[in-house]
Amino acid sequence: MPSPSATVLITGGAGFIGSALIRHLLADTGITVVNIDKLTYAGNLASLPGAESHPRYHFSRTDIGDAAALDALFTRFEPCGVIHLAAESHVDRAISAPAAFIDTNIVGSYTLLEATRYYWQRLPENAQRQFRFHHVSTDEVYGDLHGRSGRFAENAAYAPSSPYAASKAAADHLVRAWQRTYGLPVLLSHCSNNYGPYQFPEKLIPHIIINALHGRPLPVYGHGLQIRDWLHVDDHACALWTIFCRAQAGAHYHIGGHNEQRNLDVVHAICTLLDQLHPPALHPATAHLKTHAELITHVADRPGHDGRYAIDAGKIERELGWRPQHHFANGLHHTVAWYLNNPQWWQPLLHPQADTTETAS
Repeated sequence: MPSPSATVLITGGAGFIGSALIRHLLADTGITVVNIDKLTYAGNLASLPGAESHPRYHFSRTDIGDAAALDALFTRFEPCGVIHLAAESHVDRAISAPAAFIDTNIVGSYTLLEATRYYWQRLPENAQRQFRFHHVSTDEVYGDLHGRSGRFAENAAYAPSSPYAASKAAADHLVRAWQRTYGLPVLLSHCSNNYGPYQFPEKLIPHIIINALHGRPLPVYGHGLQIRDWLHVDDHACALWTIFCRAQAGAHYHIGGHNEQRNLDVVHAICTLLDQLHPPALHPATAHLKTHAELITHVADRPGHDGRYAIDAGKIERELGWRPQHHFANGLHHTVAWYLNNPQWWQPLLHPQADTTETAS
């Protein structure tokens, strides 16, 4: 358990999950946060309202591949640990341009591990024992479950299908090797599909919401029967902090929402909520529609598209007492309402990717 006044480095803190974690830490703990983010297209400091003036928050626009900059940050802030969320994460982009995923997710993670090790080795013995490097990964490293039964447990074999998943799997192996070889006290977690406020518009749920509001097609890959377990981002943030504070070095946990849904059903659920909260007949872009579901369009499936992911989160529940608090129906309602009420956040982000196909993992 870190000291209540300790400092933690969070990489990728301007991203979707990282910003949720920082909002949680600033609101509910006494921890000082150092947000390290390169601010690529998906990094958005507007996802951290009020953080800039918060006395326990510091931001550094830093690439995790910049070893000298990382060394300087470790020296300046003397953190008790690192929570590593910085990553390229969009599967479609990984298929069309995988180089950035190799650079950030593999080379960047290696550079961060080395900077962390160099800092950790210089700490006093007690501080070394308390230090943690928490690497945040994805269920996609395990590939396809091939059926409607079974869930990925922590001992599942790796079988990544996409360049994104392969890059995250490589980073996982590096993290484990740095513990085995150098003794670095690491933690590893794998999560299922996240959703909630402040998610970049290229991802499935915000993409469908925003396209529907504009009366644009709602593209769904193939038949839309791919199954994902959906985890609210605020539940994920609480789980990450629980692991960081309570887990033993070397621990590995799965974080899931117990909310398996077919992609097509998620799209229909969004349309139903929008029909209620934003009736199509009352808005010029959709006035010709009886229901937003009329916009659903099936498109060619993505190469290497896995059919089903599902996480067994029993271990974290048994050992650390964490359980998801958001049921998918309520969480989705809250998410749709948030996007309706916060166009000032997402409208500036509407570049050409807002017209791409559905992007569920």
